[in-house]
Amino acid sequence: MSPRGTTAATALLTPVVVAAVIVGGALTAPASAEHESLPGGRRVTDYTVRPGDTATELAVRFHAWTAELIAHNHLGPGAGLTVGERIEIPVVTAAVDDHRAERRTPAGAGQQAGHTEEVAYPSRQRVRRAIVRTSRLQGVDPQLALAVSWQEAGWRMHHVSSAGALGAMQVLPSTAEWMELYVGRDLAPRRLRDNVATGVTLLHVLAEGTVSRARQLGSYYQGLGAVRRHGLYDDTRDYVDNVLAIKHRLEAGQPPA
Repeated sequence: MSPRGTTAATALLTPVVVAAVIVGGALTAPASAEHESLPGGRRVTDYTVRPGDTATELAVRFHAWTAELIAHNHLGPGAGLTVGERIEIPVVTAAVDDHRAERRTPAGAGQQAGHTEEVAYPSRQRVRRAIVRTSRLQGVDPQLALAVSWQEAGWRMHHVSSAGALGAMQVLPSTAEWMELYVGRDLAPRRLRDNVATGVTLLHVLAEGTVSRARQLGSYYQGLGAVRRHGLYDDTRDYVDNVLAIKHRLEAGQPPA
């Protein structure tokens, strides 16, 4: 993710874990959960794990934080899921409400025509194509940019973090303003083309400003200044490992999660 300004924001945006589904005997009881540990604004939804499910995908689908889903269900560092297992998903109600509201035309739009209009977000395939195209133009490894976007938002444009990071590349408006200096035009990060341009350009800039792939990715998540001052935090190292694991899966022709 683009640089975060506060420790609290970083704590909320702990890494997405690429979880493998462990096929085994069905469990009838839900995983042990700690309702007291959840912050406000969460609605717990019961779910039975299906083949192909991962913690990442479920969090994206249900508008939940992956780290909260993993911690709430005590899935452990591997975040392994078992087909038939019953888990509880702590849905972020504000994200659901925002998603529903943003899919409709703002107040006043279309009134002259006497109707309102649904606004559809771009599909994952469209997001993927935009990332690959922009990465090639910028000289950035497309698989790396795709891995970052999957880690951040599952190739979805509707995600808005509690820190204000936007879209498929989870970039802050201030980061878009910074990247305008490199692309030579205005960037509106709520638009797919500009969101991708911001994130991919940032990856390019960080590659030139760091000495390793780990620090490049760590700076995307933790912030370049923080990495230079403090090195990689533990959660940042987890983030880097997850992104590289996703990249390797993509390079092998496998799904990202």
